[in-house]
Formats: sequence, structure tokens, C-alpha cells
Amino acid sequence: MRILILGGDGYLGWPTAMYLSNTGHEITVVDNFAKRQWEMEEGIEPLMQIPPLHRRVRHWREKMGKTIGLKVGDLCTYRFVDHVLEEFRPEAIVHYAEQPSAPYSMQNRTTAVYTQTNNVVGTLNLLFAMQRHCPDAHLVKLGTMGEYGTPNIDIEEGYITITHNGRTDTMQYPKQPGSFYHLSKVHDSHNIAFACRIWGVAATDLNQGVVYGIETDQTVLDPAFQTSFHYDDVFGTVLNRFLVQASLGEPLTVYGKGGQTRGFLNIRDTLQCVELAIRKPAKPGEFRVFNQFTEQFSVMQLAEKVKAAAMRAGRTVEIAHLPNPRVELEEHYYNAKHSKLIELGLKPHLLTDGVLDALLLTVGAHNGNVHRAAFEPKIAWASRQQSLKRRPS
Repeated sequence: MRILILGGDGYLGWPTAMYLSNTGHEITVVDNFAKRQWEMEEGIEPLMQIPPLHRRVRHWREKMGKTIGLKVGDLCTYRFVDHVLEEFRPEAIVHYAEQPSAPYSMQNRTTAVYTQTNNVVGTLNLLFAMQRHCPDAHLVKLGTMGEYGTPNIDIEEGYITITHNGRTDTMQYPKQPGSFYHLSKVHDSHNIAFACRIWGVAATDLNQGVVYGIETDQTVLDPAFQTSFHYDDVFGTVLNRFLVQASLGEPLTVYGKGGQTRGFLNIRDTLQCVELAIRKPAKPGEFRVFNQFTEQFSVMQLAEKVKAAAMRAGRTVEIAHLPNPRVELEEHYYNAKHSKLIELGLKPHLLTDGVLDALLLTVGAHNGNVHRAAFEPKIAWASRQQSLKRRPS
């Protein structure tokens, strides 16, 4: 198939491009390298230096004998999006190309507006270009479990059937997002569902949990193929932070009580899920929603798991509780359904002791690159000053 991957320079985009190229698909990636710019603005960097995308694409061709096309441009520029879709005519589109950080979106007015403009307008441009040039293409869009929030009832996969005043209907599950970033994802979901209903677009919304891991079958083939790994307070994730802290013998910093519970999955399973969605596409006019995660953990459960892994590696680390910079429930009910991808054939890689031990070993090999100041949370959701960061609004 001809598959277009938007956000091909990213943590998930690049491994997805290699994975699908390796299975014989014709791949073109798109990126404007905005993520690298955001990192420079924030004064942060991934644990390992990542080669420029042009070099990675060239090295993939030289080493693997397979070609990945590359287009550089911004989805918020409609003329660019229109040209790419007219020229490539993709049969499937994997859409990762969005500002991915809740803290970044909560810094100030500038970053909040930018996040929503970048994410929502880019997706709208894509939908209009699809309608014009490839109306039969299947859109696989990366959503987030954060769209749902933490309701006091079970989270269904995208839809809920309710009875009200004697009448019954099935509708999109109510959303309670926790940041301007998550709100942008809700807007995306509604816009895509509308395009499916009105224009007959076929789309799969992958409401992904928190991804962990750094290695796939392709990233380990060559250092030039590795993907980014963030542990900082803006683009990092909680498990990544714990692993880097444990590798240094630093306390594992838990925000608040640590009862916050979320869905998690291995990066290898993200690749599986995307491939399954492509191989078994939505029907024309169908807005299909999959909850893309394999296990649920609280922050404290993860901290205890990483602490135990550190002990197995001969290190003693403590767990430290910090004031929570976010506005969120720290103790709550959480039971999210996630059966549809399993039914399609997903074979999960679970967070076993062996997986954690291997991750800790991999991370520890790069201890010399760690900036300890990046562990400290600097963005407060409810601050009267809008942000604890140094950037003005």
C-alpha cells in the first residue's frame, strides 16, 4: 500500500515508518521539525541525540535497500497538504503530526493557542485535502485516552449507549479532557467524526495510552535508526522519568499522592496497533474508535515497579512525593475497555520485570547525557501567573 506518515520525525512516527517500510509498503513521511524547535525553545533534549530525518531516511535506503520518501512542510499550510496528497495519493494516512504535550499547552496563552491552532487546523486541512484527492483513503489518527478524563463510570471504546426519558441512543462517549492539549484532541475527534458522517471518510481514532520503551526491531539495527526518548517535565512521560532517575540513584518523583491511573503500552504494540488498523480498515463513513493500551497502572504502582527494578540492579532509590503541578484527581475510579485491538489480533508486550530491567539497562548506558534539572516540574496548571516557566505569554 501507499502509506503517508505525518509526523515522521517523531518518537512514534519514525519507528512506524521503518516498520511499515520493512513489511513492503511504499512509505512517504511528512514533518516540519517543529518538535525539535519546541525542544530548543524549552531548553531540553532527548536522552540520546537523534540524527536529522534526512540522514535517517538516506541511511535506511543505504543499509536496508528500501526507500522512504520525505516531504518537509506544515499541515497548517493547506497548499502544502493539498500538493502532497495530490502527488502521493495515499491509500492510508497515519497522523501523528501534532503538538503532543499537555504541560507545553498549559504554560501560557501563547502555547495554549498554538497547540490548538496547530493540531486542529492541521487536521482540518488534511480532511479537506483527503476529500479532494483521495476520498477512499483510510485515516488512522493518533488520539489519546486523555480525551476521556477520569469519569466515575467505565470508559467504553469511543461510544456509549444511554437510555434517557425512555429513549435509547448510541453516541460518542462524553469527554472530560485535562489540558488544552487534550482538548485539541477532542476537537480533532469531533471534526473527523463529522467528516466521516458527511463526506463518507473512513477513519480510525486510536485513543492511545502512555507509551513506554525505546527499542523496536528496526531501531536496534543501527544507532542512526534510534528514536527519541524524553524524561523531562514537558515532553517526558512518568515511566521514562522514573527509569532515568532510578538509573542515577535519584528519588522517583511522584506528583501528589500517586493514585492517578492511566493506560500504558509498549512502543512495539503501538506499531502493531497501527498495522492492524491499516490491514483491517474502517468502512467508508465509519468513525471507528479503539482504546489503544494494554495495561492500567497508577503512578505509585509504576514507582514501586521501577524501585524494585533498581534494587535488582543493585541500586537503592527512594520515592519522593512532590506537590502536584496539575489539576487532576489523585484518587479515582478508572476502568477503561480495550478489547477491539485484541480482537483484531494484537499480541501485547506487557510490562514484566524483564522488560523493566532491560529498559533500565538501556537508559543507564546514557547517564552521561542526563540533565537533572529536567526532572523538576516547572509548569503549574492553576497558577495565577499562568506558568512557572520563564516564557512570557
